[in-house]
Amino acid sequence: MISRRTILALPLAAACTRPQETFRGYAFIANQEGGAVAAVDLGALAVARHIPLEGAPTEVTAAAQRPSVYALTPENGTVHEIQIDTLRLSRKVALASQAITMALAADERSLYVLAREPRSLIAVDLDNFKVSWKLPLPEEPVGLAVSQDRKTAAVSSAQALHLVDLEARRLSGPLGQGDYGPVQFHDEGKTLLAGNRGERLLSAYSVAAQRLITHLPISVRPDQFCFSRDRGQLFVTGEGMDAVVVVYPYFTPQVGDTVLAGHAPGAMDVSEDLLFVASPTSGDVSILSIATRKVMAVVPVGSDPGFIRVMDNDQFALVLNRKSGDMAILSVAAIAQKKNRYSPVGLRAMIPVGSRPVSVVVRAV
Repeated sequence: MISRRTILALPLAAACTRPQETFRGYAFIANQEGGAVAAVDLGALAVARHIPLEGAPTEVTAAAQRPSVYALTPENGTVHEIQIDTLRLSRKVALASQAITMALAADERSLYVLAREPRSLIAVDLDNFKVSWKLPLPEEPVGLAVSQDRKTAAVSSAQALHLVDLEARRLSGPLGQGDYGPVQFHDEGKTLLAGNRGERLLSAYSVAAQRLITHLPISVRPDQFCFSRDRGQLFVTGEGMDAVVVVYPYFTPQVGDTVLAGHAPGAMDVSEDLLFVASPTSGDVSILSIATRKVMAVVPVGSDPGFIRVMDNDQFALVLNRKSGDMAILSVAAIAQKKNRYSPVGLRAMIPVGSRPVSVVVRAV
């Protein structure tokens, strides 16, 4: 076992033995219990500012072409805009009594918010930061996805699955009945993949025909989805097995492998070659080779890791520890070169970030 003191000492030892990696930008972290977003300077590996919000943020997303980060506080149904250059709150808009999640359109002109009370899908115009339209929903929603062509959204619930024509602002009839959770579009928006949690199925639907392609029984409850960078593989984790289910989503989707990984694996993210899988109960992250499906490393990261974000340039994997209130920074290159799968050499730094960090997004400056 590796003590927390040893973990915290690793960045100091590493700094003496190799050149410092630099990145000009920030990690923006939603601290749910802290009621703030922490901005971590990824060049200095230190918190630059805590940005207080009215509410408990659970999700952050960043625009690539706008100098903005958006944070959602579901308990008061509000979206907050943070300016990247000043690291300060600039605007906010209250949309509903309670919200669930949000999704940024690919053209970054609209932000879509799924609301619980009242049950609705809400479009926010990001130029004027006002509501463009609202669409009532028949059931309490759970999950949301927006296609890359910006024409279609998918909304899941514990009763059914629906498509939304975003141009006509019209809801389809139910594609399927069941306890649906995560949803993702694939193949340039032609296919919708949905996790039926009640039946432990991965269901694929044709978006144009609005019909079922196939149901795939899987060995875990489909709680979390993660695509490989080339979108040729879908990784699924959830209750039921200490494993990751690998699905090939093209044409008629099919299950490839079920790979043992960690203890009660949950949150995932990918680099070009590696799959990172968090195990909240054991406080570590398992790293698998996407090509070979073998575990390359198991790195202790902290208490209750619940969210992973790999930077686009594959420099760092950022792991949020909900209970210990810190962020572990893993060097992707160092992990790829590891010879001992249980060595903690990939751990670059541990940074205290706030109370119950649950979501992070990275933005270069």
